[in-house]
Amino acid sequence: MTHIAPIHYCVEIADANAHLFSVTLTIAQPSAQQRVSLPVWIPGSYLVREFAKNLSGLQARQSRRLLSVEQLDKCSWQIACAPDKPLVLRYQVYAWDNSVRSAWLDSTRGFFNSTSVCLRVEGQDQSPHELELPAAKASAGWSVATGLPPQKINKQGFGSYLAANYDELVDCPVEMGLFWSGSFSACGVAHRFVVSGAPPSFDGELLLADVKKICETQIRFWHESPRGAKKPPFASYLFMLNAVDDGYGGLEHRNSTALICKRQDLPRLAESPAKPFKPTEGYITLRGLISHEYFHSWNVKRLRPAEFERYNYAQENHTQLLWFFEGFTSYYDDLLLRRAGLLDNAGYLKLLNKTINQVMQAPGRLVQSVAEASFDAWVKYYRQDENTPNATVSYYTKGALVALCLDLTLRAERQAGETTSLDQVMRALWLRCKAGPMQEADLAAVLQRLGKRSFAPELARWVHGRDELPLKALLQQQGVAVHEDPAQLAQSLGLRVSESQSLQIKTVLRGGPAEKAGFAAGDEWLGLEPAGKAAAGSWRMSRLDDLLLYAGKAKKVIALVARDKRLLRLELAIPTPATTWRLTVQDADKVQQWLAPVAPLASVSPAN
Repeated sequence: MTHIAPIHYCVEIADANAHLFSVTLTIAQPSAQQRVSLPVWIPGSYLVREFAKNLSGLQARQSRRLLSVEQLDKCSWQIACAPDKPLVLRYQVYAWDNSVRSAWLDSTRGFFNSTSVCLRVEGQDQSPHELELPAAKASAGWSVATGLPPQKINKQGFGSYLAANYDELVDCPVEMGLFWSGSFSACGVAHRFVVSGAPPSFDGELLLADVKKICETQIRFWHESPRGAKKPPFASYLFMLNAVDDGYGGLEHRNSTALICKRQDLPRLAESPAKPFKPTEGYITLRGLISHEYFHSWNVKRLRPAEFERYNYAQENHTQLLWFFEGFTSYYDDLLLRRAGLLDNAGYLKLLNKTINQVMQAPGRLVQSVAEASFDAWVKYYRQDENTPNATVSYYTKGALVALCLDLTLRAERQAGETTSLDQVMRALWLRCKAGPMQEADLAAVLQRLGKRSFAPELARWVHGRDELPLKALLQQQGVAVHEDPAQLAQSLGLRVSESQSLQIKTVLRGGPAEKAGFAAGDEWLGLEPAGKAAAGSWRMSRLDDLLLYAGKAKKVIALVARDKRLLRLELAIPTPATTWRLTVQDADKVQQWLAPVAPLASVSPAN
């Protein structure tokens, strides 16, 4: 095949049963000491994953001459070669990561992100990169789906694709296999949805109808103005969903997203006309995931942290702004489901309620600011352990609540009868930053311009501080009633447990009764006896609710715990119940004013 780009990759199935892709990289005009490297992370997932661990058998040739390959470090190599003569590298990649972040291959499906498969040719990042996916016996009957621009492909999608540079190449994952495929148009833009692993009960038409509503709502959110709707920043869009027995997640890309969900969470065909499918909690969560990743097409893929203007694929890329890019996206993912008509007000408040309780039940919110959590994502959020709830706060959930507080504050501070909201702030940021790199100062400037005052105190307390957010007052002003109900026993004790086979302690929350008693993560809680009343007998425990059953009216008990094969007796005080929030609609008109779409302001401009 004639190569039309200076950098050409041919990715083939070497052995599906061994989960091996074979890659041939041809560099038309290499340098004399050509360096190549494989990324250590994938943008959107902030953890060094060391993709080079799956690369093997790297060889280099010019014409028929085998060249020496020198490994420089964990992810880069150097080849001494004749300059300006084609250099051919061949290697294999082990693909057995059934997530959205890496690569997968078996006899039924192939998937890869090029960060896991395609070596970066140093010094030629900005050159056009061609990806060839040959049809072969091993992939007979399969089809291909990718956001890459096609050059010459067959009906199944096998053939060649062309990326403008390395960044575009690695931002367009590839799905291969016997997948379901459907399409729709949203605001005049072609969208495709492919699903791998769907069961016979899957209702693809319902999924397409719901996703079309999500997409059109978001396109109008970002681009609709009094002068009419504008097109989104992509010519077409691709959703790739892998339905598995157990899994959940998504990863955003410039004109596509890779998703994973449980098969049971897919929408199902109606049993009969009289029994239409009623959205399950799992399907509602899936729609929220789809909404979240699609919103990222604007918020993080275009409008993005200034630190991400150019990615460094060889190391961590730190920013303090993930609370904005992930947190604000987490605020709008469910809110835009409501505006798309896929949730009612009560359903939306239920989801918001869950987010609030997740933050309020994590002691780490008083230890780490959400800006610090953003910076520390590489070593804390993506490396969670038994102490994570005590030491850190999620920039997803608390970031969403910061967005909520800003939105409700802007709405409450009406100017001359005109309502300002976070909607206008997001659109103004898009214009101010020209759909590109952004700093926190840009957000502060737009808030001040549209809110008619400085929001520096709020940003200092809510983003860089550890103060509690004024959620209750703001929600009540907006017509939402906040009820405090008794929390589950685990929260009152300060524990997170597993009850699958025995009562295992997973996390001990800071400052709770369990920590004061001496419980530790990894303990097995075997039983209890009333404190000071051994004659009353001991009781075997198999679930946490057994505590109240066997403690009776006792104020203290002796917890019988196994730790490292040793039996411990821990004195535990029976706690008064903690509380958890429950949100309901109190003033329907006020709630509707918030949750209904707000018309964009004609005055929104990129002005400072």
